[in-house]
Amino acid sequence: MLAANETRRVKLKDVCDRITVGHVGPMADQYTEEGIPFLRSQNIAPFRLNLDDIKFVPRDFHEKLRKSALQPGDVAVVRTGYPGTACVIPNTFTELNCADLVIITPSQKLNPYYLAAIFNSAWGVASVAGNLVGVAQQHFNIGAAKEMEVSLPPRPMQDRIAGILSAYDELMENSQTRIRILEEMARTLYREWFVHFRFPGHEKRPRVASAVGEIPEGWKVKTVAESFEISGGGTPSRKDADFWEDGTVQWFAPSDLTAAETMFMDDSPEHITELGLAKSSARLFTAFSVMMTSRATIGAIAINTHEACTNQGFITCLPNERVPLYFLFHWLTENVPTFQRMASGATFKEISRGVFKTIDFLHPGASLVQRFESLVEPMAKHAFVLQRQIQNLRRTRDLLLPRLLSAQVNFKEARALNEHAERDYAPSQNRN
Repeated sequence: MLAANETRRVKLKDVCDRITVGHVGPMADQYTEEGIPFLRSQNIAPFRLNLDDIKFVPRDFHEKLRKSALQPGDVAVVRTGYPGTACVIPNTFTELNCADLVIITPSQKLNPYYLAAIFNSAWGVASVAGNLVGVAQQHFNIGAAKEMEVSLPPRPMQDRIAGILSAYDELMENSQTRIRILEEMARTLYREWFVHFRFPGHEKRPRVASAVGEIPEGWKVKTVAESFEISGGGTPSRKDADFWEDGTVQWFAPSDLTAAETMFMDDSPEHITELGLAKSSARLFTAFSVMMTSRATIGAIAINTHEACTNQGFITCLPNERVPLYFLFHWLTENVPTFQRMASGATFKEISRGVFKTIDFLHPGASLVQRFESLVEPMAKHAFVLQRQIQNLRRTRDLLLPRLLSAQVNFKEARALNEHAERDYAPSQNRN
């Protein structure tokens, strides 16, 4: 007979009520503007749902796919792309469906959040990676999921581990919510003033004809080339180790921005050497420039917080006194559809620097731009502080995760770390 605190090895199929797979097949013709929320692999992040680009399907299609319907408490696991990434479906959804996900409904013996923690741990990632199948595209299938062996402590211990880890996620989600609010406030202000022309005193400012339609009197239309400088990028040869090994120069690829989905980029996953910078077409630009992806995925935008360079898939915009940082950032984000329409190319779409320079850029009065900058800058700085807090919380949680799962840290120590995190992050948010 097992002791009260003894951990045992079990197969998931023996402690789960259901292990199935989401819809596999073409979906492009099924999406609708509204309906039943439909999850894909890009909506699954470690421990949380990412709803930025969620799709919807009609009810009749949802009814045909009852096997892949999700319910609160299910664990959704990515099959392809970043296989093994897992989160628990929250109780905020009454109906939900999905494609290309492994769906696990734990039994009463298994805490769902504890199971998600196993998948998101280094051991879980390695275990999934060792059980991928497929030739053209490897994926994690339900057969491997059912046979996956995990260490299972008694349910009370699972609940305590889940509670400790979920406390970190709650703090991160609170910070992320505040970031979204701050970014939406700034975006709304930009649109009100510079798109809809409802800026302070607009009632007394008549409209006049221009190349871009009617604009407030006194505003000017110039090209991008006349308004601010831009920079391109390049990639040092991968064949020369001296260009990459022990590099200290931040170097961004488009996927770095699309994966992060943050306003600020504090560091790049890869770095090049000074020699690699000198021997390639990559160009160093100053901190607090605005990077925009310009090919394939056009319009992922972020601000670098240190000197950096990029590969050739970027147009980097350099702010100046007339076009300050946050005014420039919001002009870019507002005009992404324009950049996408102006892109060309057979293999993949790209907007060239030459074409980008010809785009019309509207110059309001300098005093109005500076007033906007003075209002938005504190919002952006606070969002940046919250972003760094999230990064620190995630780092602490990820360091704690394997120790909890392997019983290398006791609950008293883990609670102390939780209390430390709450003191450091939650109170600072309440003061602002």
